[in-house]
Amino acid sequence: MCPLSPASHNRRTGRPRSADADRAILAATREALAELGWSGLTLGDVAARAGVAKTTLYRRWAGKNELVVDAVAALFEEQLELPDLGSLQADIQGVVLRFAALLDRPETKTALMACIAEATHDDALRLRIRDAIVDRQKHLVLTGRVRAQQRGELPPDDGPADPARDDLIFDVVAGSVVHRVMVSSQPVDDAWALRLARLLVVGLAGVHNGP
Repeated sequence: MCPLSPASHNRRTGRPRSADADRAILAATREALAELGWSGLTLGDVAARAGVAKTTLYRRWAGKNELVVDAVAALFEEQLELPDLGSLQADIQGVVLRFAALLDRPETKTALMACIAEATHDDALRLRIRDAIVDRQKHLVLTGRVRAQQRGELPPDDGPADPARDDLIFDVVAGSVVHRVMVSSQPVDDAWALRLARLLVVGLAGVHNGP
């Protein structure tokens, strides 16, 4: 994943970006967050852990907020996908379990909770979280819906795309899992994921058939 905030003139005239350096920096950021928390994390420490110069970070990220959000976003993009398990219900159950396992990792939980806490009083950070993390994962909903339509589990779309519908589906899935893992501190096991998947399948049929 390419970070989101490098200066455009550096992209045009500076040294070519190193994907290995980017990955090392983002991994070091998650490691430092898990150990030190948001307040203890510094760009100097991240640079030392990643084995790069501090100036390398500043050429790519304007500050800690941008770096942390990109570190979380990279983990989601690398680890979260919608499995093809043969049915809509099984696919939902599978992605719920994968999402919960990702949230349960110390580096993910610490980084995400820190980002959300900081975003409560930082509008720019909140927008960055939405753009870099939330909106980028909404493709999973579209993939699942198209796959289910191809199987005949959902009716084909009979009109223009409905982003509001897809946003609602994403919010229900993501919100349920985040609340279960990070608020209620309850396990997301096969049984719970199956119950949620069954509920969603019934709800999706109503969303597609309703107004």
